[in-house]
Amino acid sequence: MNKQPRGRRANRPDNIAVFRPEVETTLLAYLFEVLSPKSRTEIKSLLAHQQVMVNGQPTRQFDDTLMPGDEVVVNFSRPFATLNHPMVKLMFEDDDIVVITKESGLLSEPVGARSREKSAQKIVDEYLYAKDGHTHAYTVHRLDQFTSGILIFAKNPAVQRKLRDSWQTYIVERRYMAIVEGKPREPEGEISSYLVENKTNMVVYSTRDAEKGKLAVTRYHVNKSSRGYSQVDLQRRPQIWRPEQSLGSPDAPQLLPAVRASCDSREPQVRPSSASQLQYLIFINTLERETPLIAG
Repeated sequence: MNKQPRGRRANRPDNIAVFRPEVETTLLAYLFEVLSPKSRTEIKSLLAHQQVMVNGQPTRQFDDTLMPGDEVVVNFSRPFATLNHPMVKLMFEDDDIVVITKESGLLSEPVGARSREKSAQKIVDEYLYAKDGHTHAYTVHRLDQFTSGILIFAKNPAVQRKLRDSWQTYIVERRYMAIVEGKPREPEGEISSYLVENKTNMVVYSTRDAEKGKLAVTRYHVNKSSRGYSQVDLQRRPQIWRPEQSLGSPDAPQLLPAVRASCDSREPQVRPSSASQLQYLIFINTLERETPLIAG
């Protein structure tokens, strides 16, 4: 990952200019026009060092097409911060939250003895801090290390608390794809488990004790099965309340833990034969407005 500026460098004032073309043109030609009398070498250097942003996105592409009304921002002080990491991709960002996708193998956040390991939270935190020298990433929810998919981070503790306290209000649907052992007898159905969080190591596990856990009901649909494995689509809606069910498979004891780990992304250990991905998440952003954010 590209190292981002920190400390005094991150806090020094930006020298920023904003331009809007009136006719269709290309980026480099437009920069030559509006940044005159700077030399061509100086202007190309600004592009090469990612100090030019078009419509909110830093760019180095000199031949980008500009249309009337596009916004071109030049930072003469330093490069614009970018989230550039092979295991993290930026999906959405506003004044309150950052939404990313993480790859399998990356921790969601540093935990306990593994606090020094690279995590999605650390990567996003470095990106945000590099932008203004004071913003940090605050964890709202987690995915298992070996689950890929969508993560939301808050930009301040107040937003973090609001999202955590009303998580089921904001998140109205979650969909996963999982590879699990065995083949369910029924091609689709529902499974239930009660979830309990261990406050010490921040791990959530399944229990059959309804008094200890919160009921989580998951709909499943088998896409295909081959060589002892199945690809399963999983959908969680917190408002579904149904009696305990099983998949009705002869190997249900082996299959259910794998499905639960894939669905909830919170089992202490996801077996190597199971893989999962949070593919689709509907987030109702009512922090400032009532506009659905659909990530997936």
